[in-house]
Amino acid sequence: MSGTAYSTLDPAAKAALMRRATYASVLVVAILVAAKLAAWLHTESVSLLASLVDSLLDGVASLINLLAVRHALTPADDEHRFGHGKAEALAGLGQGALVAGSALYLFITGIEHLVTPQPIGQSPAGIAVMGLSIILTGALILYQRRIVRRTGSLAIAADRLHYVGDLATNLTVVVALLLASQPGYAWVDAIGALIVATIIVKSAIDIVRGALDNLMDREMADADRDRILSVVRAHPETRAAHDLRTRQSGSKAFIQLHLELDPNITLREAHRITDEIENELRQVFPGAEILIHQDPAGHDDPVSSYVTRRD
Repeated sequence: MSGTAYSTLDPAAKAALMRRATYASVLVVAILVAAKLAAWLHTESVSLLASLVDSLLDGVASLINLLAVRHALTPADDEHRFGHGKAEALAGLGQGALVAGSALYLFITGIEHLVTPQPIGQSPAGIAVMGLSIILTGALILYQRRIVRRTGSLAIAADRLHYVGDLATNLTVVVALLLASQPGYAWVDAIGALIVATIIVKSAIDIVRGALDNLMDREMADADRDRILSVVRAHPETRAAHDLRTRQSGSKAFIQLHLELDPNITLREAHRITDEIENELRQVFPGAEILIHQDPAGHDDPVSSYVTRRD
């Protein structure tokens, strides 16, 4: 089973990092859109236009992310007892749709210019802007990568995919501008746009897949499930554990399992043991919602017998 490893960061620190990442993304894309627009007006390069369109959509997606992250971090209320974490996944689906639309537009534009190549002028201006784009985008990707590793945020991960595609776009555009300005090589500009569109499609697929996993309550990564079972079974009074079920809503984990205990202990003792295990699990999975059902050891539970997972 695949999946993103759960963040062990404190919830408050995680929220602060996620907010900073959204602000950084919006700031960078605003600078890139302004620079690319000016360069495109000078060069009329279709591959530069492709990069501009991609950045415009990145800007829309980043604004959506900013709002989605703010909503996802809103505490649970009477109408949303499980919190608002799935807002991140919904934002991911929206980003996927935007990216797919931009790819379609670039495919059409690239094919048109491949059939009828257009001359490109003032390529040094375009190359200078793309150099700036590469520097800013690369820095943002590294920052977002660090945030995703520390928070496990689906929305930030989806936003990062935009900029990974944008970085590939920038590199492709530089090559296209260098070659297309030479006599007989104008067609390279259109090829650059088609390459960019292909990269964007791949990013859209990855974004949508991650969002659907979250919305469909896919199990957490195997490594995280193993850690959960290790914590539970490490308690000296645990007889066994079964029917482990996990899911994530945004960056928050939900953990449910059946805990087998000595059938002769009191309810108070069973409650104490469960609390101790929950506290241990929250040390490993900060902010997780944990529900443990106690079973007397050896008891055959027909309700959960349909579960055939290895745990």
